[in-house]
Amino acid sequence: METQNKNDADAYKRLLEKMDSYTNRDCMVAFSGGVDSSVLLKLACDMAGKKETKVHAVTVQSELHPVGDLAISRRVAAEIGAEHHVIEIRELKEAGIEKNPVDRCYLCKKYLFGQVRELAGGLGVEVILEGTNEDDLHVYRPGIRAVRELGLKSPLAEAGMTKEQVRRLAKELSLSVAARPATPCLATRFPYGTDLTMESMKKVEQAEEWLRTQGYGNVRVRVHGDIARLELDKTDFAALLRQREDVVSCLKKLGYGYVTLDLEGFRSGSMDRELQ
Repeated sequence: METQNKNDADAYKRLLEKMDSYTNRDCMVAFSGGVDSSVLLKLACDMAGKKETKVHAVTVQSELHPVGDLAISRRVAAEIGAEHHVIEIRELKEAGIEKNPVDRCYLCKKYLFGQVRELAGGLGVEVILEGTNEDDLHVYRPGIRAVRELGLKSPLAEAGMTKEQVRRLAKELSLSVAARPATPCLATRFPYGTDLTMESMKKVEQAEEWLRTQGYGNVRVRVHGDIARLELDKTDFAALLRQREDVVSCLKKLGYGYVTLDLEGFRSGSMDRELQ
């Protein structure tokens, strides 16, 4: 691996050691099609191929994620050459998160990974890998508690690899999703305590997808009642203002009464500020 610095090289070495251990027997990768889980799946498949062990990629088709995520996961799994499984879940009711509680992420992950573990058990697989990275350990991520309770392994975090290090590795592994922006669940667009409905989340999905077709990369449509608060990279502010009439028209057609631009710009987890 060509590394940017010694820290990258050391982290990559630790990751290889972890992955070498985890692929000594059949394993499963909880696979979203994002950069983190794609790196894990690629390394696992490469290593397992030399050991004649098997790697199962499993994607959970969730109510809380854009429909297009599944198509991306199918494509990337095929590019890597992994055996791919899909589980469909209806977690709003089944995980008890319809009111968007502050521990939503924990409840959702506990239910979601419980379904993954059930599939793994049926396949005789004991080791399940998931894509938490080092950066995730330093922000509000209650879902990590569910990962630990269910005994899943987090090789990236165990190796101390940050998101930027993972992206650099993904690029060197020639993964097509190396530059793919993070796509957290749609529930993160709403304040805690807000009723979550399929209709409201679909509107957010449509709004963000349209903005991406206009060339905006990192984009979040945070919803406060009938206010759509747009978070974009600050470098995109000027372009958005030039296009403001089209943006306002599109979002008002989706049912938002007011459209605002957040001057702090894009930031992950902005709805978690008070909790942190």
